[in-house]
Amino acid sequence: MAARAAPRKKTTKKSKVSGKIANFSESEEMKAYYDMLLIRRFEEKAGQLYGMGQIGGFCHLYIGQEAVVTGINMALTEGDQSITAYRDHAHMLAVGLDPKGIMAELTGREGGLSKGKGGSMHMFSREKHFYGGHGIVGAQVSIGTGLAFSNKFNGNGNVCITYMGDGASNQGQVYESFNMAKLWDLPIVYIIENNQYAMGTAIARASSQTDFSQRGVSFNIPGQKIDGMDVRAVYAAAEEAVKYARENGPIILEMMTYRYRGHSMSDPAKYRSKDEVQRMRAEHDPIDQVKMRILEGGLATEDDLKDMDKKIRAIVTESADYAVNCPEPDASELWTDVLIES
Repeated sequence: MAARAAPRKKTTKKSKVSGKIANFSESEEMKAYYDMLLIRRFEEKAGQLYGMGQIGGFCHLYIGQEAVVTGINMALTEGDQSITAYRDHAHMLAVGLDPKGIMAELTGREGGLSKGKGGSMHMFSREKHFYGGHGIVGAQVSIGTGLAFSNKFNGNGNVCITYMGDGASNQGQVYESFNMAKLWDLPIVYIIENNQYAMGTAIARASSQTDFSQRGVSFNIPGQKIDGMDVRAVYAAAEEAVKYARENGPIILEMMTYRYRGHSMSDPAKYRSKDEVQRMRAEHDPIDQVKMRILEGGLATEDDLKDMDKKIRAIVTESADYAVNCPEPDASELWTDVLIES
């Protein structure tokens, strides 16, 4: 009887992380620092309110991933759209939405962006071309592809930025969307925010192809792997990708990033060591990187940055005070925004 051949070891060809870094001006460095610090302080306060019982349901924080959404939004122009999953507070801050309206939605109050009916995972703003917050894993990818189809059909020149996590990239509807996007050369940039863990599962345990930048190969969609902890690298890649999407169609950017907190506030994150998290904070923190450049370049002093932090904390505190004191929506709100008649 012939001996069975030993199973071949699975190998995965991996893309190199793009080394292109944007040269930020003084104003760009300061803006990036401010925007990322606002996101972090906002998320820290949201975590506090959740612990106090002021926020119910799920709450997914973006702490550690601030460079991704900040760098991408710096590369967009008026009219470009964005859509994401349930880790969405930062995305709304990045497009310029009022922190008070975001925080009030987290607490379920009538002053929230969705009038208190959407909560943490379901907020949107047509004025800012932000189409949600979506609680179903991968659902936003199909909707984002539809937005890009609308752009192509109407010839408005806009691009849709569609965010997803590494876990969502395994969903079947994602690949149906990739196929249609390339079939019609839709103006869309797919952003895979690879924070290393799909909920509590390391990517190597759930994905046979862990190089997510190559997930579009079979559809002829190009992809790049980017250092998502460096806002300059994110901006450089996003600027090129948005231009490519406007002229040629879909492209994928895999952002190598990391979340410091658990998947949600109910996740103790015991699937990774404290040393791993501390090492990422110490060696790759996106905000500290910008702070170091600002100080070393003489763009601001330590006291200047402390004053900025103080002002940001005041904004966040004001949003929290507004959110907890804003009245809850009237029961009649259950019957509004259910159907739109033309």
